[in-house]
Amino acid sequence: MKLTTKSRYGVRAVFDIAYHAGGLPAQIKDISDRQQISPRYLEQIFQKLKKAGILGSKRGPRGGYFLLKKPSEITLYDIVTCTEGPIELVFCVSDIDDECAAPPCERKPQCVASPMWKEIGDKIADIFRSTTIQDLCHRAEELGIQRQLDARFMYYI
Repeated sequence: MKLTTKSRYGVRAVFDIAYHAGGLPAQIKDISDRQQISPRYLEQIFQKLKKAGILGSKRGPRGGYFLLKKPSEITLYDIVTCTEGPIELVFCVSDIDDECAAPPCERKPQCVASPMWKEIGDKIADIFRSTTIQDLCHRAEELGIQRQLDARFMYYI
C-alpha cells in the first residue's frame, strides 16, 4: 500500500500549522516554503481538510489556515481518510456500497485471503487512529526541529 502525495502532504501541512503557527493562522506561502510543497497543490488539499472539519481559514492580511481542533484531537486517520478515502489494501474487502466503487468480487464468499487483507488494513487504520498531530509535534521536538514562527509577526527593536 502506498499513500498518495495528497495524504502525505496533508499530514505534513497540518503538522506544520500545529508546530510552526503558534495558534495563529498560517499563510500558505509559509507552509509551502517550509514543507517544499506547491502552494496550488496545498490549496487543493486544504479544501478537502476544510470540508472534513480539520482546518478553517481566515481571509485578510492576518489570515491564513488554522486548526479547528487541538493537535491532540487530530489523528493521521482523519487526514488520510479525508484525502484518500477508506483504508483498504484491496477493493474487494470494502463494505461501502458506493456507485463509484468497483463491483463486488464474485469470489469473496469463498476467498481465503479476503479476511487477511481486511485484518491487515484494519491494523494499519488502528495505527493511524492512534497517532495524532501532537505526537508528530513531540517527535519534531525530540529531533530538535526549530520552530519557525511566521515572519509577519517578527518585530525587531
